[in-house]
Amino acid sequence: MVSQKIVVKNKSGLHARPATTFISEAKKFKSKLTINKGDKSINGTSIITLLSAGISCGSEIELVLEGEDEKEALKALAGLIESGCGE
Repeated sequence: MVSQKIVVKNKSGLHARPATTFISEAKKFKSKLTINKGDKSINGTSIITLLSAGISCGSEIELVLEGEDEKEALKALAGLIESGCGE
C-alpha cells in the first residue's frame, strides 16, 4: 500500500470534467484506489462518489493505492491532480 497527500489546485476542484479525466486515468491501473478527504473514504474510480465528496480547490486529499501497480498508479494520479487534471 502506498499513499500521498495532495492539495487540489484546480480552480473548480474535481467537478465533472476533471473528475472524469481522473477516473479514466485511474481505471488504467489494476490497483484499488481510495481517496480520503477529512473523515470520508471513497472509491476513487466511481464518478458518483467522487462528485459527491465535494472536493474543491484547496481541499487536501489523500490518494491510497493498493495492488500490483500501486507505485506507478500513485505517480500518475498524483501528477494528474497536481497538474489540474488538464484544465
